Amino acid sequence: MRFTARLLAATALVSAGLAGAAAAQDFSLKFQSSDPAGNANFLLQQEWAKDVAAKTDGRVEVDLLPVETIVAHTESQDAVAAGIIDGHVTDTSYFAGKEPAFGLIANPVGAWSDPQQMFDFMENGGGNELMNEMLEPYGLHFIGATTPGLEAFLSKVPLDGVDDLKGLKMRAPEGMVQKVFAAAGASPVNLPGSEVFTSLDKGVIDAADYTVFSTNHAQGMHDVANHPVYPGFHSMPLVEVSINKGVWDSMPEDIQSALVESVKDFRQLQVSTLAERDMAAVKEAEANADITVHNWSDEERAKSRAFAKTEWEKAAEASDASRKVYDTLTAYLEENGLLK
Repeated sequence: MRFTARLLAATALVSAGLAGAAAAQDFSLKFQSSDPAGNANFLLQQEWAKDVAAKTDGRVEVDLLPVETIVAHTESQDAVAAGIIDGHVTDTSYFAGKEPAFGLIANPVGAWSDPQQMFDFMENGGGNELMNEMLEPYGLHFIGATTPGLEAFLSKVPLDGVDDLKGLKMRAPEGMVQKVFAAAGASPVNLPGSEVFTSLDKGVIDAADYTVFSTNHAQGMHDVANHPVYPGFHSMPLVEVSINKGVWDSMPEDIQSALVESVKDFRQLQVSTLAERDMAAVKEAEANADITVHNWSDEERAKSRAFAKTEWEKAAEASDASRKVYDTLTAYLEENGLLK
């Protein structure tokens, strides 16, 4: 069904829901995730929804829906703006086709080696302000950022360095990740996460940027892609929690503050939970004779980051917003000794 048709079909239900919420002075919100039901990220996001209710004494309820429930993963920004859904929890890279700066801030490949670096940039380095400068003209308000952490890399073939990426058929989200892999000689395509397993299994792709090691392992990804690269060398996605700006503006300040705090708490829960699971999953995989875990050398990781830095510079020329993201990001990295 086309997006416009979904918009018309959903308008009456959305309007009725908002009217009921306003009458009760409460907020009953529908958020769509970019993760499928059963995915570790989605299950943790459901805990966030519960925490929102707890932090607001039940004044805000979030009905969190898995990817594709109402709209495609690439359409959720438009759906939030139109009021079809109230918000989303999603990789900002998916909207780089609309504004190139989304791709750069969402995943400046090679910039972060630890989630706390990204969180500090967002809170203290200008990242939060940049997100709202970019999102609010589209009708959204940025509540906060999370991430699953530094991602592993899925592959059906051995990958021990940058040269092995040449000609590799792989999945990568639109934006900086895709550009860096293309620059390294790979052939990336944009697929939703829900199609990664099937695409690997059927040979549509031979590798994938998907998510962290433990989630890959739990979903059986290593059964069809038994040459994972860990620790990852390429991706720590910014996952935004954003809401319809009109809904946000209608909320009292105490509820707004509670939502911001809920995202801050959630991101620490997500990062710590998945890091612990990663350690256990790697041990299990290494004990499996059918799985070979590849750990790139420092030299190969440096080569990968060199490709990334070149693509950052190119991305800065794509739009005024991209230039501002590049300048803000590199200033933060330089100030904190992270460009070495």
